[in-house]
Amino acid sequence: MQKQSLLKRSTLAVAVMAAMAFVGSPAMAEVTKADILNDAKTTNDVVSFGLGTQGQRFSPATQINTKTVANLVPAWSMSFGGEKQRGQESQPVIANGKMFVTASYSRLFAVDAKTGKKLWKYEHRLPDGIMPCCDVINRGAALYGNLVIFATLDAQLVALDQDSGKVVWKEKLEDYAAGYSASAAPIIANGKLITGVSGGEFGVVGRIDARDPMTGKLLWTRPTVEGHMGYKFDASGNKMDNGISGTTNATWTGDLWKTGGAATWNGATYDPETNLIFAGTGNPAPWNSHNRPGDNLFSCSTVAIDADTGKIVWHFQGTPHDGWDFDGVNEFVSFDFKDPKTGKIVKAGGKADRNGFFFVNDRTNGKLLNAFPFVKQISWAKGFDLNTGRPMYNMENYPGDPAAGADGKKGASVFAAPSFLGGKNQMQMAYSPQTNLFYVPSNEWGMDIWNEPVSYKKGAAYLGAGFTIKALHDDYIGAMRAVDPATGKIVWENKNYAPLWGGVLTTAGGLVFYGTPEGFLKGVDAKTGKELWSFNVGTGIVAPPVTWEQDGEQMIAVAAGWGGAVPLWGGDVAKRVNYLEQGGSVWVFKLHKAK
Repeated sequence: MQKQSLLKRSTLAVAVMAAMAFVGSPAMAEVTKADILNDAKTTNDVVSFGLGTQGQRFSPATQINTKTVANLVPAWSMSFGGEKQRGQESQPVIANGKMFVTASYSRLFAVDAKTGKKLWKYEHRLPDGIMPCCDVINRGAALYGNLVIFATLDAQLVALDQDSGKVVWKEKLEDYAAGYSASAAPIIANGKLITGVSGGEFGVVGRIDARDPMTGKLLWTRPTVEGHMGYKFDASGNKMDNGISGTTNATWTGDLWKTGGAATWNGATYDPETNLIFAGTGNPAPWNSHNRPGDNLFSCSTVAIDADTGKIVWHFQGTPHDGWDFDGVNEFVSFDFKDPKTGKIVKAGGKADRNGFFFVNDRTNGKLLNAFPFVKQISWAKGFDLNTGRPMYNMENYPGDPAAGADGKKGASVFAAPSFLGGKNQMQMAYSPQTNLFYVPSNEWGMDIWNEPVSYKKGAAYLGAGFTIKALHDDYIGAMRAVDPATGKIVWENKNYAPLWGGVLTTAGGLVFYGTPEGFLKGVDAKTGKELWSFNVGTGIVAPPVTWEQDGEQMIAVAAGWGGAVPLWGGDVAKRVNYLEQGGSVWVFKLHKAK
């Protein structure tokens, strides 16, 4: 009896100790809808692309500030390894002490955020026939529950267990053999997984999808080319009519809308105050504008989509009847705008468009509040009419119609600025509610462009244009600019010899961080632009930095590796920077502690 009693006590003690150990070391906390909605306000993690669904890329962290940033030193660096270098455009996400960062060729790494130790790696098996337009890049992953979810170059979505790296579900977005691909970071909007598609140069049809993030089940889909039908899906997966996108043939001729482009290749932002998803749409297909009379909705636009129904609530088209490949995919960043005319605070959004103009729209209805150049040379339009919301074209700057040429093979060439790589491209800007300024990575370049005959063939390039990109200045192409959305003034600028192709981070510490193709991660004063710190990571930076706090220390992280569209499409500009070296790694920095 005594032995049995002792045995029971011993067993009970072990059970209690195990329970205490469990309490002391809880299971990994799942990333919730509330975590994502609060991401912009918290400093202990980064659980969304954009450091908050509105995309401001502003952190309230202050430990690293204008006085301490000079003491920033490397904490660790991890190589992505192998020969799969190319461009690294990923924004890391961090939760529960783990960093999740994607890399070229559809790879995903889980890393101990404190030490840089690789925990696991997933390498997606890519088919030989993939057709990515602009390098084999990936821009990041989404976190939800215990999953980390990212898109692949063969147009699939993959969800993996955060702890083990095992595939939980996998879904096909579209047929890669038809030119579809995917590289944008998904986002979570009101508990739904939001994704887009790439492939505008192959005559695909752009769209935004909403899925159940835990299962991958499609909830609704919204095409972004006028004339196509959207759908919702019931609990059994049955299609339900969700309304046509616009009116068939209203802004497209004949059957051209069926291969209309408008790819949503740079992802989306989400504003919980209006429950709207804001997606930028790419170029209409083909580039040869003479093949497709009309405005070609909803290409080169911002579309505002109801997160629950998938319906387009409003749209704003930055470049109607685009003739220069001025994709309108750049991010729409929600912010509170003080109208200089009325003094009233307006729920607004800002967008630095590829076409060289910065737009401020009322995010509740799309009304154009302000439009001004953020680059110094624009040839295609004189400006925008704020009453109509339409550009005032320089019609002589449209590339000529090949059919009007003597041989019918090449239209008249024009010089246009900016180039089709844009006043700003995929690199994400930041907004500081402290300074009320946007920090825009800009580029000054132009191009000779001409049109050529073209017809659609599934899986083949669908351009109908030729081009040569040229620098406008000998001493710089890139310029980091602080822009006032109310006045349209450039408050300060930092010029850069090579094009800027990486995103921006701003903080409550009064700082702006950004990288350069020459390999420097820079920290500058948010009010003046004065450079306060820099570090050379040894390869070009074309990704956005992030910051978070861990064990009482503020950290800065950035993926590094030169590549992207510039060395592939840059013409004379690509030759100008062909000395830059590729790489593949993630770097983390923190303040040096004096011993």
